[in-house]
Amino acid sequence: MKAFKAYDIRGEWGTDLNADIAYRIGYFLPDVLDTDTYLVGRDMRLSSPTLFEALTHGLTDRGKDVDSIGLATTPLVYWTTAKYGYGASIQITASHNPKNHNGLKISAKNALPVGYDIGLNRLEALVESDKAMTPCEKKGKIREKNVYADYIAFQQQFVGPHDNLNIAVDCSNGMSSIFVHELIGEAHYINDNLDGNFPNHEPNPLEANAQEQIKELVLKEKCDVGLLFDGDADRITFIDEKGRFISPDLIIAFLGDYFIGEQHQKGIVLQDIRSSRAIQEYLNKYKAKVETWRVGRAYAAMKLRELDGCYGGELAGHYYFRDFYYSDSALLAASIVLRLLGERKHEGKTLSQIIDEITPYYNSGEINFKIEKKQEAMDAVRDHFTSIEKPERFLDFDGYRLDYPDWWLNIRPSNTEPYLRFLCEAKSEATLKEIIATVKEIVNRLA
Repeated sequence: MKAFKAYDIRGEWGTDLNADIAYRIGYFLPDVLDTDTYLVGRDMRLSSPTLFEALTHGLTDRGKDVDSIGLATTPLVYWTTAKYGYGASIQITASHNPKNHNGLKISAKNALPVGYDIGLNRLEALVESDKAMTPCEKKGKIREKNVYADYIAFQQQFVGPHDNLNIAVDCSNGMSSIFVHELIGEAHYINDNLDGNFPNHEPNPLEANAQEQIKELVLKEKCDVGLLFDGDADRITFIDEKGRFISPDLIIAFLGDYFIGEQHQKGIVLQDIRSSRAIQEYLNKYKAKVETWRVGRAYAAMKLRELDGCYGGELAGHYYFRDFYYSDSALLAASIVLRLLGERKHEGKTLSQIIDEITPYYNSGEINFKIEKKQEAMDAVRDHFTSIEKPERFLDFDGYRLDYPDWWLNIRPSNTEPYLRFLCEAKSEATLKEIIATVKEIVNRLA
């Protein structure tokens, strides 16, 4: 089925996903992830109430109880799952996808992600099967559970003094709106009302069009920083005082000043395979070890827990924390960046100066190639560069990453589309341009 992805269930409402499919997911989920009570939250998308009704109808027909926390950020569902010991949870959301999409993010006990390789594949097979669906004689119950106050109290422990900062915030008309004012306080807010039509821009903070409003606001109001949340508040990107988008992986390095520098936490820092070499170089001052792993929450959250890492992040703007049950939270990341930036402002430093100190590299940004022969193209790129010089490090668990003394590249296949995603970084702009041109030539020959 089109809606079952590597990390979650997501697709166009009415086409890839509908009420019948949602009912079947609820009915068969106990065959994959069995527990007495399922925690369920939802975002503000127009189809979310219908999806909630169908999903919970399937669960209660199996005799399972549902604790509903109503409108919720995805991180709130993760936190509640682990904090209150639920055996399973579902967040109804399509995250950063367009308004006509919806989906489900499913977690197991301790908020462990359930991806395609560890459960969604079996659930998909059951949903597609002709297995009979007979409602139990004793139907389950749906109960309301209010956890907002407890969640705010937990989050506030990470909020530090930042009243010296001039802050701009764009909530993308998404779920961060329900907590952001209480946690961040005085700021210039835009798109902070819940609206499933996303009337101002799509809720994807990596899209250039979605960044336009917050960049304009930062410059107009002479802000120190801009915050841009995605639709379900599990991702965030930052804009510096010059109106420049900050590559999210560089924030991983900056967070080390809090977790390792101030809190003296021990443990590995996790990054994804696309992340800048600058992260390890910046964290060397703390003698921190940075581990590289696969892209996606289904892999990152599990790996951080396995390593007992103190925190980690992804190029997409996810930030994971040991203190948050190894899950990701955009609001927690925002609180820590603001407290650090407040401290640096007292020292006379701006956000752009901080980021420029973190990285000495020129970066390509992610470049997408539409190509069916993804593996052949990846192999051709690998073979070209390794035939010239053996890399210092070669990783092959999520596409390929080749590291050389003055540059590196990553080329990886999209899980859901006929795209190759390419990224490279170099100490000189000339080297960067040369690598990009070479890769484009190799891939285009096979396209």
